[in-house]
Amino acid sequence: MNPTRKRRLILILLLIAAAALAATLVAFALQRNVAYLYTPNEVLTGTAGASVSSGQARFRLGGMVAANSFKRADGSMQAHFRVTDGDAELPVTYTGILPDLFREKQAVIATGRMRDGVFVAEQVLAKHDETYVPKEVADKMGLAHQKHDVKTPADAAQGTKR
Repeated sequence: MNPTRKRRLILILLLIAAAALAATLVAFALQRNVAYLYTPNEVLTGTAGASVSSGQARFRLGGMVAANSFKRADGSMQAHFRVTDGDAELPVTYTGILPDLFREKQAVIATGRMRDGVFVAEQVLAKHDETYVPKEVADKMGLAHQKHDVKTPADAAQGTKR
């Protein structure tokens, strides 16, 4: 074999080995940081997997905050509530400031792990519907409606002005 061809072959083999090593490292890094979304029913019935139920795996819990389930002790940042998917309810604890949109009967996604039958959330995201308008925008729209004497659909139904 020609020495030039031999060097090219070695270089190509080294590049292929380096690319394979890089792809393997990226795959392991992504696998460790991926958090799958499960419902309370999937977690409690075990269809989410043994690593989820045992607390080994970090995952996202999605559902609605159950009615009359939110509790926070006075002077404490720790919140206790239940997340439901309509079939099952799972108790959740979270220490920190909850999002402004968080309330009972509202969709929520929490990221964390199971511990002793309770989901311990590291992060809580409150979802909103497509009609959501930020408070600042709603306030400004309300002022504009008052300024221009515009009736909202609710006002028109009641026969009142803003």
